[in-house]
Amino acid sequence: MSHFLKRSLLLRLGLALSTITTLAFLGMLSSVFIAETGKGDASAINQAGSLRMQSYRVATAVLYYQNGAYGTYPQVQSATDEFVSRLKDNRLVRALPKSSDDPLRATYDSVESKWHSRIEPFVSEAKQLVDRYRLGEIGEERIATFQAFYLANLADFFNEVDYLVKLIENAAEAKIERLRIIQVVTLFLTLAVVFITMHLMHTDVLIPLRDLLAAAEKARHGDFSGRVSHTSNDELGRLGNAFNVMSADLSRKYADLEARVREKTIDLEQSNRSLELLYNTSVLLNAGPLTESTYRLLLEDIRKLVGTGPGTICLTKHNDIRALKLASTRTPEQGRRDLCNPPECINCFGAGTTHLIDVPRGRNNLRVISIPIRDQNHYHGVLLIEIPPGKRLADWQTRLIETVAQNIANAITIAERDTESRRLALLEERSVIARELHDSLAQSLSYLKIQVSRIHAALKKPDGKESAQAVVEELREGLNSAYRQLRELLTTFRLKMDGHGLSKALEETVREFAIRSNVTVELHDRLYSAQLTANEEIHTLQLVREAIGNVIKHAEATHAAITLDSNDEGYVTVVVEDDGQGIPPSPQRRQHYGLAIMEERAQILGGNVTISTKSEGGTRVELNFLPSTRRPVTKTETETG
Repeated sequence: MSHFLKRSLLLRLGLALSTITTLAFLGMLSSVFIAETGKGDASAINQAGSLRMQSYRVATAVLYYQNGAYGTYPQVQSATDEFVSRLKDNRLVRALPKSSDDPLRATYDSVESKWHSRIEPFVSEAKQLVDRYRLGEIGEERIATFQAFYLANLADFFNEVDYLVKLIENAAEAKIERLRIIQVVTLFLTLAVVFITMHLMHTDVLIPLRDLLAAAEKARHGDFSGRVSHTSNDELGRLGNAFNVMSADLSRKYADLEARVREKTIDLEQSNRSLELLYNTSVLLNAGPLTESTYRLLLEDIRKLVGTGPGTICLTKHNDIRALKLASTRTPEQGRRDLCNPPECINCFGAGTTHLIDVPRGRNNLRVISIPIRDQNHYHGVLLIEIPPGKRLADWQTRLIETVAQNIANAITIAERDTESRRLALLEERSVIARELHDSLAQSLSYLKIQVSRIHAALKKPDGKESAQAVVEELREGLNSAYRQLRELLTTFRLKMDGHGLSKALEETVREFAIRSNVTVELHDRLYSAQLTANEEIHTLQLVREAIGNVIKHAEATHAAITLDSNDEGYVTVVVEDDGQGIPPSPQRRQHYGLAIMEERAQILGGNVTISTKSEGGTRVELNFLPSTRRPVTKTETETG
């Protein structure tokens, strides 16, 4: 810490500024002090100069007084008192040093002493001589001798006064000289400190700052290689050292960030390839039937997007150990064997899991990855993908190919279920046709066959002509009925549901029966929220047609009504009513076989049908069932759906 304080820029700059301030303060203080001490020097010099002039006046006054021409003794006394007053004046005394050893003080004391010891006695003696001369006691020679001696002593006193004035002037000049020296020294020291401070600013502040700004500018543009050379123990040096450490850390982190960006970019590319392959797989498997060309396109997509070699798809039936080589993108080279030799497929199947297969190919074996094509319940075959020499599949590539194989298995399962559904629908349709033929036309033909046997028996009798004629009438009626039933069956088999649904089909049915008969049929369709499947709509429509057909053929009614409704629980109710003669006591005659057909259709719909005679007359046929869309889904339906 002490070493840092010694090298601290703030401390050094503070010392420099403090030194400059101190020097300036000392210069100003010395100027004030010297100016204050020399405040009365001018007055003292002036007063000392006046002493010299006043001493001349005293001498002149004395001489004039002795000569008796112009002066008087009061004038002499006045000049003498003026000299003493000026000698004792405070303006002069304040300028004198206190010490008696000082030359100026000693000279002043000498002047004062000579004045009192020499000059003043001469003035008193001059008055006495003048008085004696006037009394005639002495002559002029004595006065002349006195004047000569007086002037000789006065000259020495004048020199002493001149020396005092000179010393006072020298003292004032010395003060000014000291002030000048102090100012020059202070100015020189201030300039020296300023130059040293400027050098310090240049070497320890400006150059490190310029270096630091250059490195920061490089860092701003992404170049973290710049380093600061000034790394001393001062503030900027520590800042430069911290900047170098920060640049090194940022450089490492930037490099790590670039590596992570490259890694994420590779991951995104892998994800994009995976999504593209899965999308192409979905499009190819759902666009049309699963053919060899579809599988070849799929294998080609795997080769391009995953970076593997050619592929082969082999399918099996019913978990057989033999498989059919359905599609392959591999072109067998001349003189070499193909990838596999059916029917020995056990090596490719393995244990039904993904595994590697080494196929002998000269010096180097051909590496093939075998991926099972299977779903939850069925094993359909294998997907064989060749791995180029020196390449190793990553985990994501293996999982991706396994996903493709599972999609193939799902597509095969869906195709098989669709085929099975079509087959069941065809069988059901044929069963319905057979049932319709058996319940209607077959019974009519059986009835006609019986009538023919009756005719044949009647013709054998002698009087059988009349009996035969009656049978022929019944036979004609039966043929007409059979023809009418055949037309109804053809109409029923040609019946189809268009995009408008059950409501539109019922309206068409009402118009059809209105043309065929004189019965007025009303339709009240209130199935607003019920959702019926196509199969449920077909069976409902057939049941209504069957009921209306019975009304027209057997009820001898003039009015019929069809009502469709549903309750809050979703149950659908279909009611067909008429105002005819009602249902006969024994409806199981040959003309009423349609009742059994309606019951079968109700059972197919999962409901029930009731046929009853109304109290006011006529018949009421009521169908109730719950649509499959409102039934709870069972576990079995989920697994098979």
